[in-house]
Amino acid sequence: MSKVKRKKKFLSRDDIELTLLSLPTLIWFIVFSFIPMIGILIAFKDFRILPGQGFIGSLISSENVGLKNFEFLFKTPDASIIIRNTLLYNTLFIIIGTVIPVVLAIAITQLYSKKLAKICQTAMFLPHFLSWVVVSYFVFSFLSYDKGIFNQILTKFGGEPVQWYMENKCWPYIIIFMNTWKGMGYGMVVYLAAITGIDQSYYEAALIDGAKKWEQIKYITIPLIKPIIIIMFIMAVGNIFKSDFGLFYQVPRNSGLLFATTATIDTYVYKAIEGTGSMAMSSAASFLQSVIGCITIIIANAIVKKIDGENGLF
Repeated sequence: MSKVKRKKKFLSRDDIELTLLSLPTLIWFIVFSFIPMIGILIAFKDFRILPGQGFIGSLISSENVGLKNFEFLFKTPDASIIIRNTLLYNTLFIIIGTVIPVVLAIAITQLYSKKLAKICQTAMFLPHFLSWVVVSYFVFSFLSYDKGIFNQILTKFGGEPVQWYMENKCWPYIIIFMNTWKGMGYGMVVYLAAITGIDQSYYEAALIDGAKKWEQIKYITIPLIKPIIIIMFIMAVGNIFKSDFGLFYQVPRNSGLLFATTATIDTYVYKAIEGTGSMAMSSAASFLQSVIGCITIIIANAIVKKIDGENGLF
């Protein structure tokens, strides 16, 4: 194709309209995603705000310290605990966060009453919009030693009240339940949209052939939403080295007695910064999490492409 034809094609009305429509998003990413990436340099410097130099001047003038800011994550005696908790919790979150939303999405599509389906969908999606601060107060109303609902039920039946915020063995289950409760609605809506987009003629043909509901789900619904499931799975794997700060800090109410079961990389870094005031340590931890997340996404995508060459994120 000649240069003239290429230029004419690019300047077509449709291209101009699409370019203008994408412009706000492009500007948003440049301002809030790409320009702030200069802050990565903080991870490799002994960053201090210097008088009269501003942020950029202080960043340039601060002393280079190489990988020193990364050392605290691995030299601390608690490194094994925080890394173990982060990886194990996220592994369970990925598995549960993939299975349950898919099951719920399929279940809602099987409801005959559309009104009931919308009510269930709204009820399950609502927790996604709640702040962990708000959720933590709801949890406290159930687990409070003095007036918590659970302890009131226990004492009513002759049991002894439990110090929930001192019981490490209970919190892995509480953390997993709360994460699932709050996040399942979002994943469900994604899969529900994918299921809604399936051509109904597939189900009509299967019904004529005598396929039962379970067979329709097994041979039509799941295979056709499999690409979405894989993409969501790969994206979730990219966050395996990160943790939801609100979930692990606000819900246990920052109880030091629960450190063994609720401490993760993000909460540990926050507490370390509280003591030292070092922004460089936070930047180093975030940079490391991003790099590992990128690597895990590439590895997960490569494994998926190896198993099923037709699917994958890229």
